Amino acid sequence: MKSSNISNRPIFPPSETKKIEFIENQDLQKFISHYIDLMEPSSVFLVTDSDEDYEFIRRKSLEYGEEKLLKKTSHTYHFDNYLDQARDKENTKVLTEKREKLPFINTMERTAGINEIESLMKGIMKGRTMLIGFFSLGPKNSPLSLKAVQITDSYYVMHSEMILYRSDYEYFIRNPETNFLKFIHSQGEVDSRKTTKNIKGRRVFFDLEGNASLSVNTQYAGNTVGLKKLAFRLTIKKALEEGWLSEHMFLMGVNGKGNRVTYFTGAFPSACGKTSTCMVPSERIVGDDLVFIKEKDGIARAINLEYGVFGIIDGVNEEDDGTIWDVLYGNDETIFSNVLINNGEPYWNGMGVSIPETGENHSAVWKKGNKDSEGKDIPASHKNARFTVKLSSFSGLDKAALDSKEGVPVEGIIFGGRDSDTWPPVCESLDWNHGVINKGASIESETTAASIGKTGVRTFNAMSIMEFLSVDLGKYLENYLKFGVKLKKKPLIFAVNYFLKENGAFLNEKVDKAVWLKWMEERVHGEGEATLTPIGYIPKYEDLRPLFKTVLQKEYTKDQYDAQFRIRTSKLIEKDLRIREVYRGLTTTPKQVLTELDKEIARLKELQQSHGEDVSPFTL
Repeated sequence: MKSSNISNRPIFPPSETKKIEFIENQDLQKFISHYIDLMEPSSVFLVTDSDEDYEFIRRKSLEYGEEKLLKKTSHTYHFDNYLDQARDKENTKVLTEKREKLPFINTMERTAGINEIESLMKGIMKGRTMLIGFFSLGPKNSPLSLKAVQITDSYYVMHSEMILYRSDYEYFIRNPETNFLKFIHSQGEVDSRKTTKNIKGRRVFFDLEGNASLSVNTQYAGNTVGLKKLAFRLTIKKALEEGWLSEHMFLMGVNGKGNRVTYFTGAFPSACGKTSTCMVPSERIVGDDLVFIKEKDGIARAINLEYGVFGIIDGVNEEDDGTIWDVLYGNDETIFSNVLINNGEPYWNGMGVSIPETGENHSAVWKKGNKDSEGKDIPASHKNARFTVKLSSFSGLDKAALDSKEGVPVEGIIFGGRDSDTWPPVCESLDWNHGVINKGASIESETTAASIGKTGVRTFNAMSIMEFLSVDLGKYLENYLKFGVKLKKKPLIFAVNYFLKENGAFLNEKVDKAVWLKWMEERVHGEGEATLTPIGYIPKYEDLRPLFKTVLQKEYTKDQYDAQFRIRTSKLIEKDLRIREVYRGLTTTPKQVLTELDKEIARLKELQQSHGEDVSPFTL
């Protein structure tokens, strides 16, 4: 029997009445009805899986002025408000029943939070169309995927979601009992440039109990595109409750001997090489940002829950980022956000070509030398400027893996950070627990000039997840450790560091990561030797030298190896002590965490006593 609970409202045109009548999910009907009553749109448009609806959303974003065309008509650009360029930590809150204090998380009592944000949403869509999109987080009809519904009044937001995710309206018709994640957004009042005006009223709240995210008075995609980092907070909690992993990781295939492909996931904080690693030209990209990892028959299997890339464009250049560069200069549909526009062409900082001295950017009319309210230069493009494009645009895409309903077997996990004087370029953990605790849970990353504040300051960022954590960190780690117990074949865990320095100069070149990937791939299959150290296994020089020759056509000297893979015992002990202090302060820290850290500290001290503070790998 077809449902008609809400379809008889006058705000539903005949075309939309037909669409909503096919959906019998009562929870979905109540969800839509509640926010129609609250936000009072003048009309409603349901986005199905059809090409016609896709083109309608894109066309309306252009007509409304949220996006504008570039010279290439498949390319558009969008600006967010000058003060709406990133996630808003102060006004981003996780709602809990009794405002439980969660370490590292900004919480608020649930009822008070919902009342506050819904008061801001009251009547906010008057005169506008409410857009409702239906999506799959992961391949359609996969048991590893989740479903989601997005409500928004921004054509740009809906257009972005349709590039980044799989539309799945038909699934909701066929499965009336399905559970789904809920995302509610309004950009609020906009100015003449069609950017959000009421930034003081910006709120981004997460209702974990209701499986919902609510955001208002913002357009920046990180605050509004529900299925990305907003969904991440919800799925982290769901994974914890159900015993799987929702992670801030890329997914890639590394080509091995013969026709062998080995799949890795990898977690890196911002500006630490995450995107450039999974897009190494010789390998296979499956996804660059978010994965679900679930156990099946004792094997960890992963899916990329996305179908596109919302990537930082700052610093992307032809020499270092050829794969991305080819996409940005190709003909596929792309949204450029908060870059400089001059004569219908996009420009961004660090692109390696001459940038015009005038144009339009996130600050409106711009010319070189313009200052902000604090007297600082306004750059041509914002440091957080982005590009949005489908993964199908990338020549190195492993489409079979992207679309696999069963997911791909994860045989290696890589954790990385920005570290000038401690971790070697690549290191294999001793076992699962050591990798989870002493690699993933011990990530620190030094701030760069792209961050507010001092440079070179180490920031704790376990699993590269701290900005998005929605559960107790100790319980999150306990789930990680228990997940390993389920696995008959545990993925090997590695740590990488592309930023080691000596006398102020980097010891590695950017392209060297291609060699580290090949070494890790061989280690997964028991090939190649390794040297045991207190922090894990490091490559032997005899294995790296031919890899550099084969992969990069470069000579690799013993001096380079010695400088890169020295065990810096004092620095490593200091790091482990810093990490230990963090976890010692959490009441929920699993016992294994402190035990593993203590064991590594003891091993390092023993080596320090016998060999000193700076130990050559040739002596081990």
